[in-house]
Amino acid sequence: MSYHAPATLDEALRLAAQGGGKVIAGGTDVYPAMAQGQTPDRFLDITRIGGLRGINRTEAGWRIGAATTWTDVIRASLPPGFDALKQAAREVGSVQIQNAATLCGNLCNASPAADGVPPLLILDAEVELASAENGTRTVPLRDFISGVRKTARREDELVTAVSIPTPPQDMGSAFEKLGSRRYLVISITMTAASVSCDAAGKITQARVAVGACSAVAQRLPALEAALIGQDARRAEVDPAHLSALSPISDVRGTAAFRQEVVATQCARAIARAAGHE
Repeated sequence: MSYHAPATLDEALRLAAQGGGKVIAGGTDVYPAMAQGQTPDRFLDITRIGGLRGINRTEAGWRIGAATTWTDVIRASLPPGFDALKQAAREVGSVQIQNAATLCGNLCNASPAADGVPPLLILDAEVELASAENGTRTVPLRDFISGVRKTARREDELVTAVSIPTPPQDMGSAFEKLGSRRYLVISITMTAASVSCDAAGKITQARVAVGACSAVAQRLPALEAALIGQDARRAEVDPAHLSALSPISDVRGTAAFRQEVVATQCARAIARAAGHE
C-alpha cells in the first residue's frame, strides 16, 4: 500500500487513471468504513492540489472546490439560500471533523444519511468530474449518487468541484436533523427546505429534500407543488406527498417513526426557511 499527495491536478488524474486507489479528501470516513484486513493498493490524497479548496463566485453562481472543508463552508459569506447548507455543515461531526472533512467527500461517500446532500439538492447542485483521458464533465447531484455507497464517478475520474446556480434573491433556507442526541450523531431523518414568499407570507417557490429515509436523499416535487400558495408558518404536509420515501427500520428508528417524523420536520424547515422560527 502506498500514499500519494500530488500537488497538481494533472498528476492526480494520471494516478487516478492507473486505477486501484482510494481517493481521500479529508479522510474522516475512510478508516471507519474500511473492512478489517482489506486495504486499497494506494491512497490518493487530493487536499494538497492548488485550486481545489475554496468557494468562488462565478458568472453562473458559485463553485465549491473538492478540497473545501465544512469549516470553510461555515465561515463563507453566502446568500440566505445557502443557510441550510451552513446549518448542515455544523452538524457534520465535531469541530475537529469539520476542520478536515470536505463537502465533496461527503457526496462521494454516498451515505443515505450524508448531511450535505439534502441542502445541495435544494440548491440544484451539479458535480464536476475530471479525467486525464476524457476531460471534464458535470452531473446533476440528483443523478450523481445512485445508491448506498454508489456514485456516477468512474474509476479514472476525480470530483473537482460542486457548482451551484445563484439562488433566487428572496429565497431563504433551513435544515432540520433528528438524531438520538443533539450532536455527534448519525441522522434518523433530515430535511432541507428553501422557500420564497410574497408580502402576505404565501409561498411562491418551494424546494424540499429529505435524507436518511431512502437509499438516496431526494427532492419531493409533489410536496413542493402543493406548498405553492400556502402560508409558510402553517404549511400542511400531506403524508401522500411523502410516498416517494422508503425509510427502513434500524437501531436508530423504525420505518413508521421516520415516516411520521418527516412530515413535522418538513413543516418546521419550511417555516424556518421563511424566517419563522
